[in-house]
Amino acid sequence: DSVTTCLSQPVHYVICKLGFEKKDTYDIDNILSGNGEVCWQAVTEHVCYLESDQSVDYIKSIRSLGPVCESVKSYFKSLTKEQFVIQYASWFHWTNCTEVFLEVFDVLQHTQATEVALGLMKLTSCLERALGDVYLLKGSDCPFLLRDLLASEQLADVFGQAVMNVLKVFIGSPHGLNLRNVLWHGFASPQEIPAKYCAMLLFLTAGLGQLLQTYLLQTKGVLVYRPYVIFTSLEELDAFPDLNNEMLSIAEELVKLSSFVLKMMLPFWIAALTAFKQSRYADSVILLLPQLEAGLRLLFTTTNKCPNRLLTAESSALYTTFDKMLAKHLDNEELNQLPVVLEEPAMESDFLWDFLNHQEGPRIRDHLSHGEINLKTFPREIANQIVGFAITILCRFSDDDMLSLKEHMVIKPLMNCASCYQSRFHPISRLKKQVLECMKSIHLWPEIAIVPEEQVQKIKGLEGNAEDNTLILMISEIISQLQHYMPQNCCSSDDPINGVLTERLLVDLCDTRICTLYSPRPVLEVVVVLRKISSQCHQVSQQIIAGAGLRYAQWLNKTLRSRQRHNCRRMLNSIKFLSPVLQLILLLITLELVSVHSVCKKNPFDYQHYLKFLKSVLQYTENLVTYTSPQKNKWDAAMELTKKTLIKIRKISDRKLMLMHLA
Repeated sequence: DSVTTCLSQPVHYVICKLGFEKKDTYDIDNILSGNGEVCWQAVTEHVCYLESDQSVDYIKSIRSLGPVCESVKSYFKSLTKEQFVIQYASWFHWTNCTEVFLEVFDVLQHTQATEVALGLMKLTSCLERALGDVYLLKGSDCPFLLRDLLASEQLADVFGQAVMNVLKVFIGSPHGLNLRNVLWHGFASPQEIPAKYCAMLLFLTAGLGQLLQTYLLQTKGVLVYRPYVIFTSLEELDAFPDLNNEMLSIAEELVKLSSFVLKMMLPFWIAALTAFKQSRYADSVILLLPQLEAGLRLLFTTTNKCPNRLLTAESSALYTTFDKMLAKHLDNEELNQLPVVLEEPAMESDFLWDFLNHQEGPRIRDHLSHGEINLKTFPREIANQIVGFAITILCRFSDDDMLSLKEHMVIKPLMNCASCYQSRFHPISRLKKQVLECMKSIHLWPEIAIVPEEQVQKIKGLEGNAEDNTLILMISEIISQLQHYMPQNCCSSDDPINGVLTERLLVDLCDTRICTLYSPRPVLEVVVVLRKISSQCHQVSQQIIAGAGLRYAQWLNKTLRSRQRHNCRRMLNSIKFLSPVLQLILLLITLELVSVHSVCKKNPFDYQHYLKFLKSVLQYTENLVTYTSPQKNKWDAAMELTKKTLIKIRKISDRKLMLMHLA
């Protein structure tokens, strides 16, 4: 309750006071031509420069632009929606999200603080995306950070350096108003964002559209819009049950009482829950993510006894953002206490890493804040997960006198889901998924339509291979040794191959809870190799399924030449052995996964030795991909290589250097 702002004193002054110091009334006609176009020269004259190096003097520029912004706000309020659409709608087409900018105009008519802040967050993300599209007219590899994008020569070539300097006063530079960052990182409360700056950015965006149209006519260029990010496999994100109105009503009560919520940020929370109930899912998440960051920052600064980091950093320092708060150590190398407060299992940390940080996860905050998502089609499924997570964290950090709310029967399912959450997008979790998908693929092999054995036997010159039994025996020996590291009673029959190499066993092993938070570098190095091996095994399986089906069709149609018929026999013979071999490798991968943390920590030398062995297995699977490809069909070579690899695996097993043994 004692916290009244998250803006440091200098930042608060720049955003809330500096642009109001000049009391002049600015004539809108100075920056607006008769046909409604922006007079950029008149706007750029308000940007001041330092005498020392001619860089932008942000303090003087903001002070000078203050009355201009006020004039633009008053001008927009004087227009009807129809007048605004007729005059300006076409100038927003270059952004590929005209509707967002028309919505911002509507918001400015009422100047409700929370809606203005939301409009500004959406405007800045869409503007950044559009500027990136313009950048690609002249360059490649669009900069990830807005400040780097605004500082690029490519945009200066299109719009002019003076115009880019105007934008930098409002967004992108930590020395300026920096409106995008203070909002998206949860530092600014609704009352701290002047509506006139939102109006000015709306005005400038239209002016950029006018400049771009002229540039494209002169250069005969065509602006290409990059495709939006589309979330696939939404079922993977399903951590919490579907939220209903009763859950949301309880959440509204929790928000008002939870110690996780900074009181001046309360309007953002209420607006986020309201947006969800109104099926405005993108708005709900845009409002909520910065508040989750603000609440976690409050916990972070309290538990680590660094209250100064609750405030916005100055231009000379970095913000305390999600990345910093979820790191294992502080800047001074001391242990970060926030994960300790979040307790084990580290559900909150795992969830946040999954949804915000992991490269293979949805990275929702990045995609939203950089304008990479179509706001109109934002999935309810993702919003449901973010709001569900927010409710659980509100419960976790609320007083005991709120027990009736925390223990409410509709909230308990959310808390139960939270307590058993496991990472889905950490590399270890993705490896588990890969292994199971590969195993499912291999288990399709018996369903492949293949040439009947009795017909194949009629091919002259292809007697049975005397080494077949040797390979089977070797596989059986290795499995017998590995059984020491498997769950008891995992073998369902006397046949070690068909009894142990089952999908059920791999599922059980993959269900083993593995701590993914702060995995050390050696662990991640092992996981990278294991993932590559798994991926190659899956490709081999897919090639065999496709190749066997093709050969069967050719056999029925009698289109195989003599040499192809002989090769078909070799392929069918190889398939019998490659199936248990690939399943054995998947079993090895899974067993390594269960023990890799402790091995890398306790036995660095043996870990390096085993990593070398794993790379040799990877080399084998890569060669197997080549030999089993439709272009090569080198089945004899594949089997010879398989034999050599099995000998290596058995030798490693004999020497007790398996990672799971070392653990």
